[in-house]
Amino acid sequence: MLDSILASLKVVTLATKVNFRSVNMREVALFEGSIGWGEFSPFLEYGFEECVPWLVSAVEAAFVVVEPPLRSEIEVNATLPAIDNYGEISQLLDTFEGVSAVKIKVGDNLALDLARIESVRQLRPKARIRIDVNGLWSVEQASQFLAQVGEIEYVEQPCSTLEELRELKLRTSIKIVGDEVIRKASNPFDLDLTDAVDIVMLKVAPLGGVTRALEIAKYHQLPVVVSSALESAIGISHGLKLAAAVPELGFASGLGTGSLLADDLAHLPIIGGKIKLSNVVPDIEALNDFAVSADRLNWWKNRVQMVWTSGAQEEIEKRGWRI
Repeated sequence: MLDSILASLKVVTLATKVNFRSVNMREVALFEGSIGWGEFSPFLEYGFEECVPWLVSAVEAAFVVVEPPLRSEIEVNATLPAIDNYGEISQLLDTFEGVSAVKIKVGDNLALDLARIESVRQLRPKARIRIDVNGLWSVEQASQFLAQVGEIEYVEQPCSTLEELRELKLRTSIKIVGDEVIRKASNPFDLDLTDAVDIVMLKVAPLGGVTRALEIAKYHQLPVVVSSALESAIGISHGLKLAAAVPELGFASGLGTGSLLADDLAHLPIIGGKIKLSNVVPDIEALNDFAVSADRLNWWKNRVQMVWTSGAQEEIEKRGWRI
């Protein structure tokens, strides 16, 4: 299988519209399998072992039939990076047509964070507000911020550890979503989320694919929200498959992040705040237009090989995928 993956590997660079957690360009590797295209796009700084679930997810997407969908379209939220210009915020929110929830990146500067949230409230007064901290706060910082922020739907990963989240829950009634604490765990099935997390964040690539994400959700028996890891339309399409297969989907999904990309490989429009489920294939012209240099392609081929031997092959064999 590795030879097949490497033979069809395509790598592109996609520009973002704004700086998103220090990312202005997104390098994405793709390969074609028997049932479609898989995307392997861990961030460049990730080590080989951390990339293993991303490659397993891509293999599943390209070669494995997953759970059938329970719904044909997915409600999505807007995602607002840490930008502070009112006009830029307005312009970016306009690209998320018809959404009724906005996830706002916060955590670096209390005054700017609160002002960013207030800008969204002025621009979208009926929208549900959710904030994403990426584990940047201490318990004290989190409790102080949440006491000032006003009504929000939830806070995503306010602190980095389960112990801190447990302490924070004693100080706030706001729902807490666990993201990094789950997807960066050596084994998400070993975690005890009791009195620490109210909602589990599911991201298809970092968790190792649709099947494993569903297993994690079933194991923890908590409400879930599905989100992206700033993938191309190919990766987003597999996130949509995950959201479509979740038995209960009570929250808008963070799968509209294609609106943050200046370039993409296919079109997944947001219509009335929702994205329709579909089989997405990359546009051949886009694959050529955004292709990386031969040196970068070789870098990614080496990365795939190293990740394969760092645990991806073993995990695929454990899954019994005879491809």
